[in-house]
Amino acid sequence: MATFVLIPGALHGGWWYRPLTEGLRAAGHEVYPVTLTGVSERGHLNTLAVDLETHIQDVLGLLEAEQVTDAVLVSHSYGGMVASGVADRAPERIAGLVYADAFVPRDGESAYDIVNDVWKQRYLAGAAAGGGRNLVGLHPALDPRATVHPLATLLQRIRLTGAVDALDVPRVYLHAERFEDTPFLDTVARLRTDPAWTVHTLPVGHDLVREAPEEFLKLALTAVD
Repeated sequence: MATFVLIPGALHGGWWYRPLTEGLRAAGHEVYPVTLTGVSERGHLNTLAVDLETHIQDVLGLLEAEQVTDAVLVSHSYGGMVASGVADRAPERIAGLVYADAFVPRDGESAYDIVNDVWKQRYLAGAAAGGGRNLVGLHPALDPRATVHPLATLLQRIRLTGAVDALDVPRVYLHAERFEDTPFLDTVARLRTDPAWTVHTLPVGHDLVREAPEEFLKLALTAVD
């Protein structure tokens, strides 16, 4: 059995993964759905100091405290920034990577650097609504439980040593082809030409856990050796 660590996207908590969490546990796996600092039920910890590094440390701390050495990191959207940082810092603890319509950054990139012009404008509008400190609702169809998200996490550039690229583990990418104005087309094109990755295209929007729960579960399990 594997240990799945589920990292949500911006504005969401570990609750977003509930259908996947239940499915993985029913299959006998250990599962840790993460809520990152400053978001959702951890919103009381939101300060100007919360950035991408904070969120990477959130997950590294979990791996250490729970003594996880076989983690399959599952990340959605912004969570891909965090997963990449975690895998690069603690490659010895990683057994698989699943990016669900998520960022797959290269060294020196931020989420803001990667998104297209449509999403840059949405980030700017969301930041203005959040007083220049937080990102506020990016889409009217967001789950009502979505909260503000610390803006610095999307602006800080990730530092990668190359250890994540050297990992010899299953790497799965789920491309939601009906995500309107998706900022991930360049990422998908890059990964399709990389033999280390398996890319699956699903005929759904960005909210994969709601729109394709069974497919999400099935494809997440392909990352288990």
